[in-house]
Amino acid sequence: MSGWVLAVDQGTTSTRAIVFNDRFEAIGRSQKEIPQHFPHQGWVEHNPQDLLSSVIHSCNEAIAASGRAAGDIAAIGITNQRETTVIWDRHTGEPVYNAIVWQDRRTAELCAELKQQGLEPLFRQKTGLLLDPYFSGTKIAWILDHVPGARQRAQAGDLLFGTVESWLIWKLTNGQAHVSDATNASRTLIYNIAENCWDQELLEILNIPQGMLPEVKDCAAEFGVVAPEYLGAALPILGVAGDQQAATVGQACFKPGMVKSTYGTGCFALQNTGNELVYSENRLLSTIAYRLNGQTTYALEGSIFVAGAAVQWLRDELKLIETAAQSEEMARKADPESNVYMVPAFVGLGAPYWDPEAQGAIFGLTRSTGPNEIARATLESVGYQTVDLMRSKACDSGYELTGDSVLRVDGGMTASDWTMQFLSDILGASVDRPQVLETTALGAAWLAGMYAGVWPDMEEFSRRWRLQRRFEPQMSAKERTTKLEGWARAVARTRTQ
Repeated sequence: MSGWVLAVDQGTTSTRAIVFNDRFEAIGRSQKEIPQHFPHQGWVEHNPQDLLSSVIHSCNEAIAASGRAAGDIAAIGITNQRETTVIWDRHTGEPVYNAIVWQDRRTAELCAELKQQGLEPLFRQKTGLLLDPYFSGTKIAWILDHVPGARQRAQAGDLLFGTVESWLIWKLTNGQAHVSDATNASRTLIYNIAENCWDQELLEILNIPQGMLPEVKDCAAEFGVVAPEYLGAALPILGVAGDQQAATVGQACFKPGMVKSTYGTGCFALQNTGNELVYSENRLLSTIAYRLNGQTTYALEGSIFVAGAAVQWLRDELKLIETAAQSEEMARKADPESNVYMVPAFVGLGAPYWDPEAQGAIFGLTRSTGPNEIARATLESVGYQTVDLMRSKACDSGYELTGDSVLRVDGGMTASDWTMQFLSDILGASVDRPQVLETTALGAAWLAGMYAGVWPDMEEFSRRWRLQRRFEPQMSAKERTTKLEGWARAVARTRTQ
């Protein structure tokens, strides 16, 4: 069997498909943007059919670009935007409503009601998560409560729920497989991560019929076979993980204490805590990093809602740049004496604040402030938010990022040398950028290729991880402290408006 593996990375703003060879090199790739819909303030949706068509399109293009026939592909790995919620009719395959995206805040009121009932400790103990609109459970409840007839149809067994990978697999297998993996299930707010099962008590609180839910498998398992009419051959899906967990795997963060941070639409930092389920005292999330051969590895996660999305805001709303790369050029030209802070709380603040009511703001404006200073503050906000996460992780796990520590990074923003240098400076720690920046796709590919027997085991995969560049801190401790104090004041003002 060949060592070629097709990875599908279905993200928030685009779908990528990459064919990897057995040396972990991308030999064919394709990317297709997908539209987002914003029907009301704070609402974010996708058309589920757009997600599916973008996957089929990208996979076919990537296979064609690889120069291989579809039948040469040994396996498919899927990674996906997490928490995004789809409900569809099991008989017709038609969604009953648009996919509600992880960024969506429409269930804030429901989350507040559950908190007032004193239920957050129960949800946290069982799922490792906080009561926040971010997660899938309250999104499911919203659709069942607001789509006419949906709750009755669900109770009759006619509706199915899935996060994005479940929807894609169900469609690609022509309804033969209604499945998920442990990492995606762990983000739903209804999955008990200690017992590895759907939690009946939480389902009853949210009034969600258990018959809607997919079967939960290990991250490397038999998830179904793609029907040949979609990609030109019947191809097995053998690896699945949520995007941040897939990036953790792709970065070979297999040892307790290792940390990776992915900078895409948002920023997500995961720290491996081994077989120990660590509960955060600093409002970080406890989650499943991966589950292999029935053995669960846990992680602490900090989620920043807006990272690369802030650069998109510079481009699309403010019209300050035409391409993301221009933000780095502008940052380099900014007045070094400027002390502008941008808090990108466009959809509230994530970890460690979890403040859904916070709104974005820019502080420190003077008469001389211009586009360059605003661009620099936007890029710097990613570093500041990462410091907030890492400080919280150190308190919870005992693993602290110091001058001798290393943070492994990936995602689109890591292509910016300026941003990565600032990240290293403000953290006071080394930042490692790998040769393969598509670590999310690589992680999904490894899960599938390893299970298929055409890629190496965990130990050999770790050994073959390669560094592209290490960024070392150059900022003085005094300057770092001054900048972080300014950031803390800016965040505090954002939260009290």
